[in-house]
Formats: sequence, structure tokens, C-alpha cells
Amino acid sequence: MSSTTQTTEAAQEAALHAIDAHGAAEAAGMPQLDFSTFANQIFWLVVTLVVIFFVLSKIALPRIEAILQARQTRITNYLSTAEDMKQKAVEAEAAYNQALADARTEANKIVAEARAEIQAEVDAAAAKADAEISAKAAESEAAIAEIRAGAVDSVKAVAKDAAKEILGAMGHKADAKTVTAAVTARMKG
Repeated sequence: MSSTTQTTEAAQEAALHAIDAHGAAEAAGMPQLDFSTFANQIFWLVVTLVVIFFVLSKIALPRIEAILQARQTRITNYLSTAEDMKQKAVEAEAAYNQALADARTEANKIVAEARAEIQAEVDAAAAKADAEISAKAAESEAAIAEIRAGAVDSVKAVAKDAAKEILGAMGHKADAKTVTAAVTARMKG
């Protein structure tokens, strides 16, 4: 036989052995369920769990605990700060309300003072105006009295002239004293 044939047969035989080995492994089942390796598996399980426990207890959990503690401290600080700010806000509101009440009181006081000043000025101006009006009224009455006196004199003069003219037109002659006496008596009543 030739070397090619021998190589092919060797390859076929190796393949058959591999198939047999694989078939034997399949026949045994899963290696995890093989009772002959349980002790080895349990040992490595315990070693792994102990390593995980020590890593967690010495490294991870202290870090997590430190983070949680820092977070709790920060929350507590924030709450106390918020409480302080709330107290300050209440005090500021009370101060604001007091300042507002004081400002209103002061504004009312200023308004009352301004009203009193304005009323005093109005009263003074009214008194001054009344005095001026009284003075002007007295002047006016004096002027009216003068005008009346002048008007009476004018009416007397006109009445005298008219009486003379009427008597002269009727053909009567009257002297000035008689006409004056007649006009004066008629004007009195």
C-alpha cells in the first residue's frame, strides 16, 4: 500500500478513537454531576466562597458602609441646614411683617401730620380770604352807598329839571325852592 493510503487509514482510525472518546464522555453525563469529582468541586466551592467573603468583608462592604455613612451624614447635615434656614425664614418673615406694620404706622402718622398741616394752611388761607372778602365787601358797600347817594342826587336833579320843564310846558311858572321841596317830599315817601 502506498503511504497515502496509510495516512488516510491512520486519520480514519484517529477519528474513530475521537468519536469513541466523545461517546464515552457523553455516556458518563455532565462532569459536574460525576460523583467521583464531588470532593474536588466542593473544595474549590468553599475556597471560592471564602475568598469572596473576605474580599466582600474586607474591601467592598467597608467601602459601601463608608459611602452609606457619608450619605447619611450628608442627609442629616442637609436636614439640619434646611431646619436652620426654615427657622431663619420664619424670623425673616416676622421681621418683614413687623417692618411692614411699622411702615404703615409711620405712613399713617405722616399722612395725619400732612393733613393737619394742609388743614392749617387751608384754614389760614380761608381766614385770609374771608378777611379780604370782608374788606372788599366793605369797600363795595361804601362804593354802592356813594353810587346810591350820587344816584339820589342825580335823580333829584333830573326830577327837578323835569318838573320845571313840565310846569313850563303847561304854562306854569314855579320857583326852584318850591320844585326842590316838592321833589324832596315825594322822594321821602
